[in-house]
Amino acid sequence: MNNSLASVFALGTSYLLLMFLCALAVERGWIGRRITRHPAVYTLALGVYASAWAIYGSLELAASEGYGYLAYYLGVAGAFLLAPVLLVPIQRMTHTYQLSSLADLFAFRFRSRWVGTLVTIISLLAVLPLLALQVQTLGDAIYLMTGAASPALLALVFSALIALFAMLFGTRHRHQYARHDTLLTVIALTSLIKLGAMLALGGIALFVVFDGPADLQLWLDGPGQAYQAGVTQPDAAHWRTLLLLFFAAALLMPHIFHITFAETLSRHTLLQASWSLPLFLLLMAIPVPLILWAGQRLGSDQLIGSAYLAFGLSESFWVQALAFIAGLAATSATMVIIALALSGMILNHVLLVAHPPEAQPNLYRWLRWLRRGLIAAVILGGWLFYRTVGVNHDLTTLGLAAFVGMAQCLPGLLALLYWPGANRKGMVSGLVIGTLVWLVGLWLPLLTALPALVLIPPGLEMLTGEPNWYVVTLVSLAANSLTFIIVSLATRTSPGERAAAEACSVDAVIRPKRLPLQAATGEEFKQPLARALGDEVAEREVERALTDLGLSPLDGRPYALRRLRDRIQANLSGLMGPSVAQDIVDRYLPYRRGGQEPTDDIHFVESRLEAYRSRLTGLARELDGLRRYHRRILTRLPVGLCAFGVDDELLMWNDALAELSGIDGNSVIGARRDGLPAPWGDLLSRAEQEDHLYKQAVTLEDGTRYLTLHRAELKADDDVRGGTVILIEDHSEMKWLEDELVHAARLASIGQLAAGVAHEIGNPITGISSLAQNLRYDTSDPEVLETAAQIQQLTDRVSRIVSSLVGFAHGGRHIGGTSFAPVAVAAVTDEALHLLQLARSGEDVRYHNLCPAELEVIGDAQRLQQVMINLLSNARDASQPGGNIVIAAEPEGRMVRVTVTDEGEGLDARVRDHLFEPFTTTKPPGEGTGLGLPLVYSIIAEHHGRIEIESPPPGHECGTRICLWLPTERQDGEETNEQDSDR
Repeated sequence: MNNSLASVFALGTSYLLLMFLCALAVERGWIGRRITRHPAVYTLALGVYASAWAIYGSLELAASEGYGYLAYYLGVAGAFLLAPVLLVPIQRMTHTYQLSSLADLFAFRFRSRWVGTLVTIISLLAVLPLLALQVQTLGDAIYLMTGAASPALLALVFSALIALFAMLFGTRHRHQYARHDTLLTVIALTSLIKLGAMLALGGIALFVVFDGPADLQLWLDGPGQAYQAGVTQPDAAHWRTLLLLFFAAALLMPHIFHITFAETLSRHTLLQASWSLPLFLLLMAIPVPLILWAGQRLGSDQLIGSAYLAFGLSESFWVQALAFIAGLAATSATMVIIALALSGMILNHVLLVAHPPEAQPNLYRWLRWLRRGLIAAVILGGWLFYRTVGVNHDLTTLGLAAFVGMAQCLPGLLALLYWPGANRKGMVSGLVIGTLVWLVGLWLPLLTALPALVLIPPGLEMLTGEPNWYVVTLVSLAANSLTFIIVSLATRTSPGERAAAEACSVDAVIRPKRLPLQAATGEEFKQPLARALGDEVAEREVERALTDLGLSPLDGRPYALRRLRDRIQANLSGLMGPSVAQDIVDRYLPYRRGGQEPTDDIHFVESRLEAYRSRLTGLARELDGLRRYHRRILTRLPVGLCAFGVDDELLMWNDALAELSGIDGNSVIGARRDGLPAPWGDLLSRAEQEDHLYKQAVTLEDGTRYLTLHRAELKADDDVRGGTVILIEDHSEMKWLEDELVHAARLASIGQLAAGVAHEIGNPITGISSLAQNLRYDTSDPEVLETAAQIQQLTDRVSRIVSSLVGFAHGGRHIGGTSFAPVAVAAVTDEALHLLQLARSGEDVRYHNLCPAELEVIGDAQRLQQVMINLLSNARDASQPGGNIVIAAEPEGRMVRVTVTDEGEGLDARVRDHLFEPFTTTKPPGEGTGLGLPLVYSIIAEHHGRIEIESPPPGHECGTRICLWLPTERQDGEETNEQDSDR
């Protein structure tokens, strides 16, 4: 054991250099996320629990307590085996509200910044002996390997390098709650190194010191019995108390809490660690008795003490190097995570509480350097505690003092999870009393030479003569718990604490209230927050929260604003702790008070129930299944449905209404009725005034719809929320069918009238025409001839009107035996143009037939020609001489779209909607009957087509376009008629 300081320094710095290189590899992406985010890395990172105590302290405890050393491993294994009911609820809270430490959790639950400060101070006092233990093992190991008179200086150098590593790679993220992939990967590497070193030392003990298991058994049955006789196996009560302390350490120690809850990826990862971490700790525990027995066989415990027996297994430098590296790996990882966790707690609950960051310039940089300074201070504090206190005590004394101190927070943590009636007065009272007992009984004796002052309450005289740590543990925890319970029952719990208790309870879902904010949009959050955080930080935090939630800065829905406020508070909690974050948000983003009593935020409750669905069991699961079934019925209802709360906030917008309106429910849920997009805000407001609105014309993106609304009011009582439910039925097709029926009935009646009029007028007109012609042949008087010509002209006009009436009366009537056949649109158009040109002089307009020659429709050629003549003559009459009329056709699915476009002045909108009604015309009196387009409409309907008018056409300033759609395939009814005709 006369190695040089230089060789030990080189060994230690080489290991620390490996840590830096590993961190650099992760930062540069040389080690991919597939590895850094693997659950095994998280499990190995949890191995930070196996601190220097696991390497050296367990040997010391095993030498004095025998198998009692296993309590150190079994306690934390028990905590992780209970992960589903103990660790997962804590993880849920820390993830939801971004709580990165035990102090954050207590401050959040008990709604007090001073609670967080108290827990931080107790954690600091409890962890200092544990930090000193880490540094002391470094110093002792250096002394054993080199024999240096003052190993503390080299231990300080290693501590400084460890602090530098923590400062560089532990404060890369602005938010403390961000997962440190780099740091976790390095900690996982240290766990692998210390596990490998311990297994190697165990192998050396078994196969080098002993000649295998058989030789070990012979020694145990022989000379080893003398050593075993000197070991006092732990009393059952002591054993249970040790298990309790190490169980509590798994939940409460700052570095374990940080790795377990702040760095975990998911609930699944934590549940996987519930069995993999106990396996890791089992492997760490197996070599301990082997090393102990090997050291006892060699007599090393007489020379170097039980804690460092591994150094006495061989004179070889490399065997001693294994023991040194195992301790350095455990020490470095523990010191890094303790410094990281404690620096965040001190920053959030001491410095920022005393000095809030009011518009601090460059807040992120300021907080980062404060954390770095605190990291260095924590590690330096551990070294100073070692130099002034630790050198006077063994590892067991230092370790138990730390674990008993942190156990004082155990009653508060259990109440936080399982007792909603607990309040901060009870928690603080119990914690203070328990901590005072611990300080007087175990902590102060570390600092002074004074004997421990252990007060045994009346009735517990059986504790007399027991070890101090055992008595202090029982008395402090009993006083703590009893005071906590009594004070909590005797004092009032505030509304804020009750709300937080619901959030923290294992099986409860927080139910925030629907309160409106003073800010009207997310954009308006920035200016108030800038007064506390500065313009740049306020901008970033609001934008970050908006991005996380997928919200627009201009979204003014009350529900969206409440979610945004909660997310900003959670993000600030990760930046500077829940107490300061809550103070900032309450002060600068306040709720608007007054008005009606707020009700529960149903949207938030439902979202939390969905998140909890997989965790519910028994009756709760059945009720949730029923809730989801009823919710699905309303969501999938084929009729539009929306629901409003008593404060006019939208609670439901089902799928049918989303499809009808074209508005996604997620974009409007939580909005006020008057804040809904047009025309829904006005329409639903009118529905609030009346129980029924029948066939209201509403203009939507796809045209005019006719909606019927039915309103039902939900009366509120003590147990049932009130509100309004509105059903929206789309009666557009029914309205269109009714209009078609009315139109068809009008056409039928007019057709019957036209047939009767034509019959009654036809014969007299024929007679008058004959008499006028006879009169022309019976006289040569010019005046009489002129009168006869006028009579003949007027009778011809009446005959044309009668002919139109006869044609209209027969329009739409399918003549028996007539069958539709393929008709070329271009040929029908050419024939119609030829007939029109025969009746008009050369001053006519120019016609452009652009219909493809091969394009055919199914129909009657004569009737379609009549349609084209009517449309083209109307277009000609509407055009100026020399104008253009374009006839075009193109296929559209199973139809052909035929258009006739003119360049006239267009149609008045008031006339356009009635053009297909009989006797409606735009021509001067005496020039049109108003029966052409109704006849066209009837023929197109007979052909199973449709007709529309565009005036002006899209992209034109004037003119009119008539659009016809005619089928390209024979309809079923036509085939039947044709077959009947053939028979």
